[in-house]
Amino acid sequence: MTRPWLDHYEEGVPREFTASNDVLPDLLRRSAERFPDRVALTFLGAKTTYRELWSGVQHFAAALQRLGVRPGERVSVMLPNCPQFVVAFYGALLAGATVVNTSPLYTPHELEHQLTDSGSETLILLDAFYPRYSQIAAGVPVQRVIVTGIQDALPFPKNVLYPLKARREGSWVGVKTGGSVYSFTALGRGQPLTPQAVTVRPDDVALLQYTGGTTGVPKGAMLTHRNLVANAEQARAWMTGLREGQEVTLAAIPFFHVYGMTVAMNLSVLIGATIALVPNARDIKMVLSQIAASGATLFPGVPTLYNAINHHADTPRYDLTTIRACISGSAPLLLETARQFRQITGGANLVEGYGLTEASPITHTNPIFGDQREGSIGLPMPGVDAFVADANGGRLPPGEIGELWVAGPNVMKGYWQRPDETAKTMREQGGQSWLLTGDMAVMDDDGYFRIVDRKKELIIASGYNIYPREVEEVLSAHPAVLEAAAVGVPDEYRGESVHAVVVLKPGATATPAEIIAHCKVELSAYKVPRSVEFRPELPKTAVGKVLRRQLAAEAREARQAGTPQAS
Repeated sequence: MTRPWLDHYEEGVPREFTASNDVLPDLLRRSAERFPDRVALTFLGAKTTYRELWSGVQHFAAALQRLGVRPGERVSVMLPNCPQFVVAFYGALLAGATVVNTSPLYTPHELEHQLTDSGSETLILLDAFYPRYSQIAAGVPVQRVIVTGIQDALPFPKNVLYPLKARREGSWVGVKTGGSVYSFTALGRGQPLTPQAVTVRPDDVALLQYTGGTTGVPKGAMLTHRNLVANAEQARAWMTGLREGQEVTLAAIPFFHVYGMTVAMNLSVLIGATIALVPNARDIKMVLSQIAASGATLFPGVPTLYNAINHHADTPRYDLTTIRACISGSAPLLLETARQFRQITGGANLVEGYGLTEASPITHTNPIFGDQREGSIGLPMPGVDAFVADANGGRLPPGEIGELWVAGPNVMKGYWQRPDETAKTMREQGGQSWLLTGDMAVMDDDGYFRIVDRKKELIIASGYNIYPREVEEVLSAHPAVLEAAAVGVPDEYRGESVHAVVVLKPGATATPAEIIAHCKVELSAYKVPRSVEFRPELPKTAVGKVLRRQLAAEAREARQAGTPQAS
């Protein structure tokens, strides 16, 4: 196949890419050998060197083995970004287990489904989450629970003061250990630090990353060691200016999301970067203070996080100029968000990328220092092939819209125990295993791709295709609008019409008529919203992706119930 994007790679980005045969613990072991005294983790004042981190991971792996964790067994990790997450993740893998990333935001019902579906026999969780687990403990296969708390990672005297503060606020959760419940900090105390050697192969499943919760029952994407290592290596190859052993990564996006895991954690470990851990990305003041305190140079994030920084009242008080490179993922990066963030940081290279859970996750990104094309997801990463497909899987020429297909060493093995779903999502063609993304895209003559929108979120009005992102770009350019979403609602005359859900900037005012008038200047008549709804915030996933389908469903229900909507 032709690859026009190769001619537009930055100097230093390899045109040919072969993934290594490393497994994930190799990345940490090697950085501990190369940069033993380099700070690996910072967390609310606590610091951990690479030597200390590798020692802790070995100790934890040995403790898991003594508890009976076997190679291939699933170990669920339900933690925020904290040192214990990193130790648990690499420790479980070193013991030969498969990690199951588990969202701290899960309800008891969602937690029960994932623990049961994955067959997890070990659960590592924060003490504050234990009450949710206790509600469903009798109905899941978990045999051992390892509990930790934020205080376990804090330096003195914060480790003493934190529980007192939590008790005063009524948020303290005391968990009694014993039986099948173990303390993270006491686990393996006084026992040998070195785990028993187990054979871990690159094509073994390292991670079950659940996805599809907004489109149906969540499915576990089976990501191998090769998938995850390859994607970290692809990111390193792409970011030509990386300084190994010198970078500082602001880790605000959660590690339980594969984007945070790959870019903020695995890539950082691969290059010996310091990881500045932020346990709650919704606390923008904490994010700002950690950027300034750590001197962060790399800041992977999501559009909602950058947008929140752009408009936070405290932003001018902090020095953000150390940030050199940012790859935005998980959701479309609106042009205005990128422009404002670059201005605030004094020119940080904020570029839009693209990926899917099933691809570990990055497949495309704009050049960090080269030709960045606004509104584009950029070029396929080294080792990634991509094309725009018609309904029959044929290749469409540049300029035509179709479904984006991708292939590469970072593409998953399949869905856990779901061969039927795997068959719908993956296709063998031309000697490669292709992932059908479900996203509508277009490629230009130079190999830059642009996501038009989700295939299933397309709005069809009077026979015309309307892609929500195009409408949202216009909505967000209104001076009073903080963020917005466009969804389709039933329309007796047109079939569907555009409904805009808008969040205004603090202190700003606007009327539906003003919003619609603004759109009429920039959009064809059939794309202009017919109704506008104002909300204090938009519903989002844990990583900040706007839940358009939820908004569409709520708008439909409101219309059916006859609830008045602004128009």
